[in-house]
Amino acid sequence: MLLESCLPVLPSCNGEWYLILSGILGAILLIYSQFVEPEHRRDVIRFLGAGGLFVYSYYISNTIFMFTSAGIGLAALIEFIEILIGVHKHLPEDLKTSIKRYKGLKKDG
Repeated sequence: MLLESCLPVLPSCNGEWYLILSGILGAILLIYSQFVEPEHRRDVIRFLGAGGLFVYSYYISNTIFMFTSAGIGLAALIEFIEILIGVHKHLPEDLKTSIKRYKGLKKDG
């Protein structure tokens, strides 16, 4: 049967489709957040992705999945708030070390 391995019981109303789509979109956003360079944008995208996965895990009643997605979302939200209020900063020495390490990798490759 169509989609039986992914969705054993096909949704019967629009609300169920939206819950499944929120899970799919949440997973895509969570993966995409890994490739976003600015840290504040990464945290917002990660928070939205974890929120979508939390809604889906609540729908399927998976407690461990709910706990995990809530933890990821909360961590991303805390880091975003720290960036907004100016608590989360990187030292210039960290940046110089990262640039030196990147240039060393670039020469080897």
